[in-house]
Amino acid sequence: MKVIITEHAKKRLNNLRQDKITIEDIINAAHEIPAQVPNAARFRGFFARSGRMFDLVVKDIPAGRLVVTIIGKRTLKK
Repeated sequence: MKVIITEHAKKRLNNLRQDKITIEDIINAAHEIPAQVPNAARFRGFFARSGRMFDLVVKDIPAGRLVVTIIGKRTLKK
């Protein structure tokens, strides 16, 4: 399935909260979702290669799986 990442989602990758999440991480996470997603839905608990946890909001459209946004999780300070 083709993964389409919105411009909004790409811009969010520049924010500190999404630091160290790559396009490749997003594509891999989108492929891990096993079901059809007819309405926009949030999927939680993906991990980037860097170790940062993130969520995705996705929706399936005729052209493929649309990634609407990425929500990076805050890291705990030690």
